[in-house]
Amino acid sequence: RCVPVAGDHLAIVGENRKMLVFPLAEIPEMGRGKGVRLQKYKDGGVLDLKTFTLASGLSWQDSADRTFIKSREELVEWIGARASAGRMVPK
Repeated sequence: RCVPVAGDHLAIVGENRKMLVFPLAEIPEMGRGKGVRLQKYKDGGVLDLKTFTLASGLSWQDSADRTFIKSREELVEWIGARASAGRMVPK
């Protein structure tokens, strides 16, 4: 499935509840049929991902329609290199 990309960073959460944030510039453009590892998993796969502008922070809504925003400073713990494992999601 193709979706438009807006922003300069990607936040990805795996089924293992680990999150990783990295710059979109780290994702190489591959030929058709090739794959790029976004996050490393022992078990499971991708649960969700979102592109965003790091300067504006990462925002999301929970199942109760509450909106949360994590600023650049609050995301430092989850910023890493593409294809690494990440850390447990913020509460």
